[in-house]
Amino acid sequence: MSTELSELKARYERLCLLHQVGNVIHSTLEPQPALQLIVSEAVRLMRATSGSAALVNPTSGFLEIQAAVDLPAAASELKLRVGEGITGWVARHGKPARVGDVTQDPRYIMVRRTIRSELAVPLEVNGEVRGVLNVDSERADAFSADDQELLEALARQAAAVIHNTWLYEQSRLKARLLETLVSVGQTINSTFSLDDALQVVTREACVLMRAKVGSLMLLDESRHWLELRASHGAGAAYTNKPRLSVEESLLGIVARRKKPIQVENVQTSTRYQNLDVARKEGLVSLLSVPLLFGVQAIGTLSVYTSAPYHFSNEEIKILSALAELSAIAIEKARLYERIVAVEEQLRQNEKLSVIGLLAAEVAHEIRNPLTVMKMLYHSLDLKFPAGDPRAKDAAIMGQKMDHLNRIVQQILDFTRVAEPQLTEVNLNQLIDDLGLLTRHKLVAQKIKIVRDLQPDLPLVTADGTQLEQAFLNLTLNAVEAMPAGGQLTIATRLQRPPRAAGTLTSQVIIEFTDTGEGMTEAQRRQVFQSVLTTTKKRGTGLGLAIVKRVVEVHQGSIEVTSRRGAGTTFRLILPVK
Repeated sequence: MSTELSELKARYERLCLLHQVGNVIHSTLEPQPALQLIVSEAVRLMRATSGSAALVNPTSGFLEIQAAVDLPAAASELKLRVGEGITGWVARHGKPARVGDVTQDPRYIMVRRTIRSELAVPLEVNGEVRGVLNVDSERADAFSADDQELLEALARQAAAVIHNTWLYEQSRLKARLLETLVSVGQTINSTFSLDDALQVVTREACVLMRAKVGSLMLLDESRHWLELRASHGAGAAYTNKPRLSVEESLLGIVARRKKPIQVENVQTSTRYQNLDVARKEGLVSLLSVPLLFGVQAIGTLSVYTSAPYHFSNEEIKILSALAELSAIAIEKARLYERIVAVEEQLRQNEKLSVIGLLAAEVAHEIRNPLTVMKMLYHSLDLKFPAGDPRAKDAAIMGQKMDHLNRIVQQILDFTRVAEPQLTEVNLNQLIDDLGLLTRHKLVAQKIKIVRDLQPDLPLVTADGTQLEQAFLNLTLNAVEAMPAGGQLTIATRLQRPPRAAGTLTSQVIIEFTDTGEGMTEAQRRQVFQSVLTTTKKRGTGLGLAIVKRVVEVHQGSIEVTSRRGAGTTFRLILPVK
């Protein structure tokens, strides 16, 4: 009876202890503190000399000590293969091991000479061994069957805690990832500078991965070199290091193979090129992932820690996701820089068109008096005696007037508006493309663009290039009219003829309305006048003349309504055939 009472009492005490331990280890959701609490309580309950929790690294497959109590510093760095040592045996077989004298067990790997006995039990999460909980003692046969039962019960609690903390950490990482992706996306969408986008990506990668230094390297045009384009947390030694060869460097392997690489300690790695830089900057563990756009690598995104660290699969996926977004952002920024260049080229094309128009008008103005001069010259019928030098002079005058006439004719032929190359054109798409081309200028001028486009607008038969030039001129004209910023509204709509109109065709209306300075009545009447008589104060005053010519070539018309201080509306009317 007394024996049964003693056993019940001992069991009750163990249950109380487990309850107390459960309260303690459930007091945190942080993985590392939770593990440390578990090991501390195991050592206390088992009256052990030391203890540890070794978890299987999902990336390397090694058992790595994640928490320890009273182990030598060197032991904390110990890594075991599954199956190696008593700990590895427990991990492989999923069974506890209670060893009364470790010196007699061939599986034992010595950590401390004074240790005599060991008790190790598996940590199982959802039926899978994810680690081992160990306690050691300097006493032989220090652990009993009851101790083993108690440690197994503790391990079951610990496994649940580990599982919950992992789930919590993964959820937190995913939440941070989503926040970072949203932040990066918003920042990238608000900036048009490639360098700004790269700096944002690098900074956010450091924050997300809790890293000491982050760097972003891009392949040059030859794709033989990786060049540092952005960094965060790095000192002069790192930022001034030379570019890396794709064929010979560690990060070059990342770009070539398009797969992540991690190095536990770059200061001792034979593959890392800049060992002196790593030591000066205090860089230890490295994770580098490729920047992939489609199937092509365009660079690498890397983070460094200041202490030894092994990045989990989840962390590798997170940084890879950020790298994927970053690659899209980089290509977007590069595309935008090309768009800016195209916009400038279009602006230059406008100037060339203007020069051609000016040349045509000058030639036309010259031709009229030249024609009169030729008529008068021939009417004079200048005939001089043989040998009179004036005869030669008169002949030269006639030749030079003919020469001038040929030059004028060549200019007029060259500048004559070409017949439009007619195709089916989507005006709404043309306007959307125009918004992309002029976005940088509009943002710089603090001008908001509003599109009010009829969605079912029919296609028109037109020359898309010529219409794009006309729309660009109207947009740039609006920008000049709003030097302090404002709003440009571009609207399209279909205007059908009245039923009683008979054979009249439908028309598409395109309106460009700005909130600028507006025009006086005199300015409005002269707005489409010839180049040589324009009264425009700013700019060339030539773009609107070009617009009018393009619209008329398309058998359309253009109107303008404006009032001083109340903005201007240009209305283009094109027939729908």
